[in-house]
Formats: sequence, C-alpha cells, structure tokens
Amino acid sequence: PKIRMPPWNIAMKTAMQFRRLNRHCICLAVTALLSGPMAAVGDTGMTDHSVVDASDRSESRPTRIMLAAKPADALPTSRDSLFGDDEPEAAANQPARRESLFDDDQPSSPPETGAAKQSSARAAGVKGFIQNVMAYDWPKPRHWSEMMTRVDLSTQGDLGNQVKWKLGARVDYDATYTFTDFYPQAVADNQRFNVLLRENYLDIGAGDWDFRLGRQQIVWGEMVGLLFGDVVSAKDMRQFILPTFDILRIPQWAARAEYFKNDFHAELVWIPVASYDNIGKPGSEFFVYTPPPPPGVATVFRNEKFPARGLDHTNYGLRLSVLRDGWDVAGFAYSSMSVAPTFYRAIVADPLPTAIYQARHDRINQLGGTLGKDFGSLVLKGEVVYTRGRKYEVTNATDADGVVPQNTLLWVLGLDFNQFADTRINAQIFQNHFFNHDPDIIPLAKEYGYSLLLNHKFSDKFEAQALWIASLNRTDWLLRPRMNWHFEKNWSLAMGVDIFKGSPTGYFGRYDAKDRVYTEILYNF
Repeated sequence: PKIRMPPWNIAMKTAMQFRRLNRHCICLAVTALLSGPMAAVGDTGMTDHSVVDASDRSESRPTRIMLAAKPADALPTSRDSLFGDDEPEAAANQPARRESLFDDDQPSSPPETGAAKQSSARAAGVKGFIQNVMAYDWPKPRHWSEMMTRVDLSTQGDLGNQVKWKLGARVDYDATYTFTDFYPQAVADNQRFNVLLRENYLDIGAGDWDFRLGRQQIVWGEMVGLLFGDVVSAKDMRQFILPTFDILRIPQWAARAEYFKNDFHAELVWIPVASYDNIGKPGSEFFVYTPPPPPGVATVFRNEKFPARGLDHTNYGLRLSVLRDGWDVAGFAYSSMSVAPTFYRAIVADPLPTAIYQARHDRINQLGGTLGKDFGSLVLKGEVVYTRGRKYEVTNATDADGVVPQNTLLWVLGLDFNQFADTRINAQIFQNHFFNHDPDIIPLAKEYGYSLLLNHKFSDKFEAQALWIASLNRTDWLLRPRMNWHFEKNWSLAMGVDIFKGSPTGYFGRYDAKDRVYTEILYNF
C-alpha cells in the first residue's frame, strides 16, 4: 500500500527545497522593488496594508507595566513572541508618561546648538527587516501556499521644537503566484506583488499634550494569539491570523491627541479616511468564511462594497486609562464603520439557482475596557468589548438579505506565568455572548474558547514555542508548534507547523485542508 509521508518528513523536504528557492525568491523581490510596477498603493482596505516596523513598537498609549529591558546587542524584539503577542514579559516601575511618542527614543539630552542641532533635524537612518516565508500544504492536493519575501523600511527624524516625523513602506512579493498556477488569476493579481504604505506621520508635543497626524498604528488590545479588544486596527487577513500582529495590522489615516497627567492618560482619535480588513479574493488560501449555500445552489461573489467617503462614515473614539496601585485600567468608546465585512446575500432562481454574496461594512458602536496587573512572576490581563450594530450571516435561505443584527459582549482573561527560568506560560479563556440570539446564525448564544501558549528558551540561540487555540463548544482548534534559531546577530531561522481541525463551519475548521509546514528567515536592521 502507498505510504503517506509524515509531516516531519515533509518539513525536512520543505527545508531542502527552501534552501534552493530562497536565494532566487529574494533576488526576484529585490528586482521587483527596483524595477517592477506598483501593484497597489492607496487608502482602500483591499490594497493598503501597512504595518508597524519590526523594531518600532509605537502604540496608542504609554505601557503601564514595565517591559523587561534588553541590552543593545540583544536579538531583535520584534519576534520575541513568535505568534503575535506584542507584549514582552512584564516587570515593575514603568514611568506613567513616556517622553516621546517614539517608543525607541533615547533619554533626553542637553539642548543642541549650531551644527549639532542642524544635524539632529535630519533622518536618524533607515531601519526595518527582510523576511522570507516558505509554506507548503500537505493535505491533498499538496501545493505551495506561500513563498513570501517582505522588505520593510522606515526612517524617522526630529524637526526640533517637539516636532518629529516618521516615514515607512513595505514591499511584499509572493513567488507562489509566479512559479505555480494553483490559484485563480484574480488571486495571483491580488497577492503576487504589493507596495504598501506603513506608518507615515508627524508628532507634535505641547506640554501635557501629544498630537500625531497621519497614517499610524492605534493599538488598544494586548492579548495573545487573537485580536480581542484591538477594535481600531484593520487587518490583512489574506494569511488569516498566522503572521505576527505587526504584519497583520493595517495603519489608519488618523488624527490623535493624547493627554498625560501623572498616572492619567486620555486619548482622542478621529479617522476621516478609514482602512478596512483585506480579505483577499475568492479562491485564495484563507478567503474569509461565509455560510455554505443550500444544496444545489451556485455561489457568486460581487466586488466588495466600501463605505463612501464623508463625515457620516468617519470613525472616532475616546480612551481613558489610569494606573492605581499597580493596576492599569482603561475604558474606551468607539464608533466606526466596521473594519471586518459582513457578507450580504441574495438568491436568484434564473437561469440557475445562485447565491450572490457581497461584502459590506456597517456602522457599529463599541464600549470596552482593558486591565493589567503585575504580580511579580504572574501577570494578569483582561479585556471586554460590547458591540452594537454588527451583522452576522444566517443559514436560512428564505432570509431577504442573509444577515441579521446581533449585539454581543466579548470578554477574555489571561495569565502570564514567568516563574520558571527562560520559560513563559500563558493561559486565556474567553467568551462571546450574543444578546437576543438568532438561531439561524452559526455561533451559539454563548461561545466559549481558550488558548495555551508555552515558550522555552534553551539558550541564547534556540527557543521553542507552541500555541493552542480551541473552542469549548465544539471540535474546532488551531495548533502552532515552532522552533527558532538565532544563528547570527539580527538573523533568525524558524521552522513550524500550522494545523487546523474542525467542521467546515468552524472558525478554524473551515481551513481543515490548509495544514502547512513552513520555514522563515528574518533579518532585522
């Protein structure tokens, strides 16, 4: 009988193929960067997919829990958490007010004059990362699903008088769509080559106020593995939630004002031109899920409908936070056109029974809060978000537009354990509660889930990590084991496996046939 190749053999085979293809892919990406046409630069959610650069973790507020300091020659912090948890291990005594909106700024120095002052107004140099990811799906039909090379560049500078600036862009080239023809042409056109704006803004300081104007990341959530309270950010979902959060997040064109006073922090945000989730094209590897049509009914997708530009479709919000007795507590209110789409449906009978879907974005209102507390070797985190106005797809074929409004309350609690040397354990439990639950939607009235993360550093060069996210209501889970080798300063090589399991209607089970093994080379500079 035919013997199936086990995943670990496939991993070794993939690594060998990766060695042959990696140099060619990087050369092609650099060639595309220098001479290729710009496939996508703009403000729409379909093509505008900027992210925070790998070494700059600027956020929407000061971090209230002290982040563990690293020496200047330590390995890059951008991948210390291998699966997107953006918060390093916590310690104590974080200053309540950062000195600058740039997180990596050096402490203040004596005022400069003459030539030194003129020199400081120039750019501080270019930094960023180069990343290559090679992924191979082993369930039949076996195929390459990712041959991605990313080049991320950013620079920043000081104009004096408390005015700073930052510019950034990223080039993505996926050779899968050059060397294979597994995916439809529309998918290849959408994902082969993209030039993406990242953070591009001005920072202006005025006493207790800081102002940031331009394209920026606004991060309000900080849980592990999934984006719970991160309501402002749009996401690039073409690779699902598999990339790290700094790759997933799409910046927003925003005006932001922040006020700092002792342990109190207020933040006002206005987004006149919003970015939306990039869901890709039908037929792509992780095209966003819709309920299956009735038997015998064909499926057609119309182009996504984005909100028209105007004051009625702008996003705005307020966030307040305070630090008391080691407790970092925040609350927010946010009104927006939903960054995630809902698939409206129409069923026509002639000439053939066909379900026609169109992704649209509705206005939603959200109230929420976050908390954090450092207990030494134990860190507690929590988030809660009440959402009003979001619509969900229904399975009822007689429903006129295929969607119903549902108000929900999502909460999550997490614990970080760091009492073991070089080992981090994170556990989370979460629930999404649907008020006036409609029985025709797929989620139950109370959806429970949990996640477990285990990370261990064997040495300065080797670490292993595994992330498990699962539903408590049904068989639906994602497992992500991974090994990292920091073989040179600023260089790392990783190998991992992503395994999905569940029914076709599950959050992870819909990708049951997308199990993959991958390798990643990352260089930070």
